[in-house]
Amino acid sequence: MIRFASLGSGSAGNSLLVENGTTRVLVDCGFSVQETCARLARLGRTPAQLDAVLITHEHSDHIGSSAAFARRHHLPVYMTPGTRMGARDTAFPSLREFHAGDRLAIGDLEIHPFTVPHDAREPAQFVFSDGARTLALLTDAGHVTAHMIAQIDGVDGLLLECNHDPQMLAQGPYPPALKRRVGGPYGHLPNHEAQRLLASIDHGRLQHVVGMHLSERNNRPELARAALASGLGCLPEETSLADQQFGFDWRELR
Repeated sequence: MIRFASLGSGSAGNSLLVENGTTRVLVDCGFSVQETCARLARLGRTPAQLDAVLITHEHSDHIGSSAAFARRHHLPVYMTPGTRMGARDTAFPSLREFHAGDRLAIGDLEIHPFTVPHDAREPAQFVFSDGARTLALLTDAGHVTAHMIAQIDGVDGLLLECNHDPQMLAQGPYPPALKRRVGGPYGHLPNHEAQRLLASIDHGRLQHVVGMHLSERNNRPELARAALASGLGCLPEETSLADQQFGFDWRELR
């Protein structure tokens, strides 16, 4: 049975905990070492209970303190070669490199990395499996691709970026260059693209869908919820969002 919880999701830091049986993987470590430990404790876990750290890409809100955290707690770190090349701190105690399309086995979890269009060297997102159920993490993508749709079609759980509302981004406080980056084809997924992706996949097995990586300045929860609801064919109040400060509490795929 896959269980998962978010330590926090947004531009100030991202980290996700995924477990099956006694296997526990931390996906991204975008907070300080001290803050990561505190947020793990909030979920009833300690670094000593982790089996590995898995990194999506080298942007600071994702790779964060991963090297220091891994050194302190003697953990292997998994990332693509491109992510390693972009990392500022590469003193990992044990580094395991992979490419999108590889199949990773970490304890009781099988992990399938896949590519996304994002302005990082070699970004990857993931589908986790316990052999019967699948959980997909899909954030930090500038637009929806056929490959992304194929990777998450028919999953049991989906953690999906709803980063911004294009009108709010255009009228917001970001400088022009940052607006172009965030709203560009290799930036972050806007609400309407998340809606389009959801409308394109099979919902038959979905138990959980959570909106992720919401911009605090360029989005509002009600806009993200409306987009998710439209894509899923449900009411906005039936949707869920991850929070920057608290992430979300434990959920499970049965």
